[in-house]
This record gives sequence, structure tokens and C-alpha cells, in this order.
Amino acid sequence: MISGFESIQLTTLILIVVAGFAAGWVDAVVGGGGLIQLPALLLVPGITPVQALATNKMGSIFGTTTSAVTYYRRVGPDLKTAVPMAVIALAGSFGGAILAASLPASVFKPIIVLALIAVAIFTALRPGAGELTALRHDGHKHYVVACLIGAVIGFYDGLIGPGTGSFLVIALVSAMGYAFLEASAKAKIVNMATNAGALIFFLPHGSLLWGVGLILGLANMAGGYLGARTAVARGSKFVRLVFLMVVAALIIKLGMDVWNENFAA
Repeated sequence: MISGFESIQLTTLILIVVAGFAAGWVDAVVGGGGLIQLPALLLVPGITPVQALATNKMGSIFGTTTSAVTYYRRVGPDLKTAVPMAVIALAGSFGGAILAASLPASVFKPIIVLALIAVAIFTALRPGAGELTALRHDGHKHYVVACLIGAVIGFYDGLIGPGTGSFLVIALVSAMGYAFLEASAKAKIVNMATNAGALIFFLPHGSLLWGVGLILGLANMAGGYLGARTAVARGSKFVRLVFLMVVAALIIKLGMDVWNENFAA
């Protein structure tokens, strides 16, 4: 299967386009679009999990690149912080993708659910967090913390993936002191790199469904552009609200996965 269109029905293709647009919008605001996009890809007849992951990354990189450019033009995030984070995150994502080929994601899912619950509680109980930028570190420490965040979350994206953008946003808000809007702008640049890192691993293995990936990418671009413009227009309070909704959805989705994989009969 080269393009992925050989046995796909029109209704399924339309659903993938709609999912790609919605995922691009959510990703542009706070991340977490994979919750929408990946399940839609699994509807493609005969698709394997690796093909779905690879094609998802291909679609996502279109959207994250579009939203990153839109944020850069309208918010002007500090590239001195974002670019080193992105480079380190790309390497981390490549490493995570290598490990993903031999280690089941189910090993890590319970830890991720607990981390997401902690993130939701932190954000809900601190309504003032992320309203304004008040950097916690300066000098070399600022860049060291940024690169550590990029390495850890980049590795996570290559290994598992769901919620990468959300983890980036909350790390930039809580550990570095950025406002939600500026954190989201930087997160898109880093997320673009983590998608690229995973793709670099997947490309030589012939896992991409190119036709589906390109259609998905175009839909993701449209959603990413609209989402970035919406976030800029509505500000940090809006981003925080969407962030809490996406984190709640992630907790439910991954929590159900953990239950089905470990406790369901």
C-alpha cells in the first residue's frame, strides 16, 4: 500500500479530513490533537499501528509548522529559547521512536495518566498561573531548563506521543514562567521539531501512507492556521481554558487504555 487510498471509502476519507482540521486547531491552541487524528487514521482498512503513527506525524508536521509560523508573526516568541529546545527535542524524539519499536507504550501509560492528573490539579488550583510572563530563571540556567524540557518531552513524543503539546505548554508555564499564549507559541516550534524527529525514524521503514498523509496535512494546516489566530485573538485565559479541556480528555482516553489493557476481562 503506497498511498493509502486503495481501499478507503469516501466517508472515511471525509472523516479523516474533518479530524485533521479539528486536530490542527486543537494542536495550535494547546496541543493534544493526536487524540482526534490518530483514532480517525485507524479507520483506514488494513492500516497497521506503525503506519498510523507515521502518517499521524506526517499530517501533524504540516499543522505545527503552519501554526508555528503564524505564532511567530503575531506573537514573536523568543527564538533564542525556542530553537535550542527544538533541536534537543528533535534528537529526543528520534531516540524515543527507536525505543518505541521495541518497548510497548502500555508500560508508560499509567505514569502519564498520573502526570496529567497532577497537571490538571496544578492548573485548576492556580488560576493566575500563565496569565503573564514572569520568567523564573535567567542566564545559562534559563537555557539549560529549556533544553531539559525539550529533551524529556521530545523523547516522550517519539515514544508515545499523545498530549506532547500540552506537556510542553504546562512545562513552559510552570517551570519557566511563561504566559499561556507565549508558552503555546514556543511549544509549536518545539512540537514541529519532535514531529520531524519521529518522521526521520519512520521514513526509511516505508511506514507512511503518503496520499492519506498529504490530505491529512492539508486539513491540519487549515486547522493550525485558524487555531493559532484564535489563540492570539483570545489570549492566555482562553488558551488556559482549552488546555484544561484537552488535559481532561487525555486523562479519560489514557485512563480507559490503562483499564482495558490491565483490568478488563
